[in-house]
Amino acid sequence: MPQTGMQQTRTAEQPDREAWSCRSVFILAAIGSAVGLGNIWRFPYVAYENGAGAFIIPYLFALLTAGIPLLFLDYAIGHKFRASAPLAFRRLHKRAEFIGWWQVGICFVIAAYYAVIVAWAVRYTFFSITRAWGDDPEGFLFTDFLRQQEGAAVGTSLVPGVAFPLILIWLAVLIALGLGIQRGIGRANKIFVPLLIVTFIVLVVRSLFLPGSIAGLNAFFTPDWNVLREPTVWIAAYGHIFFSVSVAFGIMVTYSSYLKRKTNLTGSGLVVGFANSGFEILAGVGVFAALGYMATLASVPVDEVVSGGIGLAFIAFPQIISAMPGGALFGVLFFGCLVFAGYTSLISLVQVVVAAVQEKLGISRVAAVVAVGTPMALVSLAFFPTTTGVNVLDVVDKFTNNLGIVGVALVSVVTLSWLLRRLPELQAHLNSVSTFQLGSPWIIFVSVLTPAVIGTMLVTELHTLLRDGYSGLPGGFVGTFGWALQAALIILAIIAATLPWRAQQTVFLSAAPSRNEVRQ
Repeated sequence: MPQTGMQQTRTAEQPDREAWSCRSVFILAAIGSAVGLGNIWRFPYVAYENGAGAFIIPYLFALLTAGIPLLFLDYAIGHKFRASAPLAFRRLHKRAEFIGWWQVGICFVIAAYYAVIVAWAVRYTFFSITRAWGDDPEGFLFTDFLRQQEGAAVGTSLVPGVAFPLILIWLAVLIALGLGIQRGIGRANKIFVPLLIVTFIVLVVRSLFLPGSIAGLNAFFTPDWNVLREPTVWIAAYGHIFFSVSVAFGIMVTYSSYLKRKTNLTGSGLVVGFANSGFEILAGVGVFAALGYMATLASVPVDEVVSGGIGLAFIAFPQIISAMPGGALFGVLFFGCLVFAGYTSLISLVQVVVAAVQEKLGISRVAAVVAVGTPMALVSLAFFPTTTGVNVLDVVDKFTNNLGIVGVALVSVVTLSWLLRRLPELQAHLNSVSTFQLGSPWIIFVSVLTPAVIGTMLVTELHTLLRDGYSGLPGGFVGTFGWALQAALIILAIIAATLPWRAQQTVFLSAAPSRNEVRQ
């Protein structure tokens, strides 16, 4: 039924909806979400493996043609429809609601294991003071600290050294969320994002003065121009940008929904996108300066000490900390950065779920935080800080990032671009409130280039996993925590989309601003 102007206004305006106090707080929160653990331990390794200095070209191209355009898309959906991911997609079209719930499920799963890695970083911040890992950081990590058992299995034996800090992490996150958008999330990001930036700058400066740091920087920045002819390098650039800026799984849709009506959306997106990339390049400088020092001490080439992910953070860096003068302070700074980056990103992940449940059930924020936070914390404690938790974490992380996020992104952009054909409407909304105006290239990037790239990524990943399995782990184990979990998220999303919304909310469900309403 056609909506009257009054109904459209009631839909667009929710007078009791929380809001950021100003655009700068939103930008800090968005940066806090985008800048996470992957910026520090993933980007330097990906760049080095894909042409070092030459990788900057496909990386920036991917940022400009996919990362920032998708940020704009998420901002437009959240700001125009002023709702959590499921309700925003429902306002786009009733049958699109399941996309929002799929994003909610992905955030639930990622938060459950992401909190565990933050807990590791908390412990290692204190381990750095005494260099508790001794002469064998790898053995210490897996045997003494995580107490990992051989083989792929599911155990229930908690590791107290991980479980206790994990409980504290969850309490800190839920308290911030319970205080609300401005007093909780906004204030936390106003404190921790600047603290992260300052701490990391100090860390990078210290790394640059280490003996051998120049060798590390040469390895990081010396370009291999031949790789630019390889499609895999360009796909790697798009893949990293896609995961790096927190797009396509509900975070930026949710955060932008709390912006005031007149907000410069594209200007904010440019700030967030370039700030995130600037931090990544800074991370590459700091990490490779430290790896250069490590290589110099061992009298080996830099490529023999390069690693990424958990190996870089919890094995390679402890070796560097043990060898360098003033290593305790260096370690506290490094792992402190991981804690700050992980905490702000974790808040954004959980907020996606809280906002969706709060609106679906029509309950208060505190009630939603309890309803969401309790099962999330219990799942986190049940599966990951155990003597078998590392393999579970590894498989869940692999499939959620490489299949779950990529899959929901592909479905969402194809749905918006080709099935619902709503990109011109969203473009008009962005242009109506922003200083940086979008033209037809934005629509081409979102509707053609992005689906082509992420479709290629998804097909390639599916083929590889089906052919080779994952990391030599048993098929049943990978099937349960990989394939079955991702299928379950889709099924649960479809079920959640069929459940009724609270009675008071029905006036807001399908009465989104019309396609002709481009100015608020």
